[in-house]
Amino acid sequence: PPPTAPATLPAAAAAPAQPNDRTDVVGAAVDSLKLLLVEHAIRVGFQEKTRQALRGPFWSDYRRSVRLPKQWDDTDAWWVNYIGHPIHGAATGYALMDHDPKAPVDIGLSRQYWMSRVRAFGWAAGYSLQFEVGPLSEASIGNVGQRPETTGWVDHVVTPVGAFGLIVAEDALDRYLVRWVERHTRNRVVRASMRLALNPARTMSNSVSGRHPWYRAGRPITAP
Repeated sequence: PPPTAPATLPAAAAAPAQPNDRTDVVGAAVDSLKLLLVEHAIRVGFQEKTRQALRGPFWSDYRRSVRLPKQWDDTDAWWVNYIGHPIHGAATGYALMDHDPKAPVDIGLSRQYWMSRVRAFGWAAGYSLQFEVGPLSEASIGNVGQRPETTGWVDHVVTPVGAFGLIVAEDALDRYLVRWVERHTRNRVVRASMRLALNPARTMSNSVSGRHPWYRAGRPITAP
């Protein structure tokens, strides 16, 4: 009988698909946009001055609100500038890292860890700039900046720098304190409460991405 031809492997078996290790920038931008819309919804819902500013001519008011700051402070309360802004900057930094398959979850000394956090710093800086003067910003929604004393360098500097420091601090707290607590208790309320209290920026990022606020990759809230 004539020799039979060798069987050919299916294309999928012959050349297995390689995992995509690129950052999903679009996904990170979508989650950051969700965070931005939530923040502006809170401003409009709870700030009478913001709602009043929406009544004027949009483009001319927006144009007059965009200006180069001439001082450090911007008349906001200290906790807004030095606590609130770093938290929302860190939240959008986590949104970027959630879509970066190469970003390590745990704090460490590797170059990969620190470069991922530097990229998160840059992402937070871009988010902060948009939040201050972009098309969907405090300047366009609420006309913050029409009065010169309401603009300052504090937001442009403290938001990304504070975000970087907060991300590293939250990573350290999660690895060395939250996990320690989780090794010593099976109580779901305690475990979730520790994650929420010690990682506020990650909690915010999880919420806008459609996850449970206490979500951790590979670490279910229910103890094994």
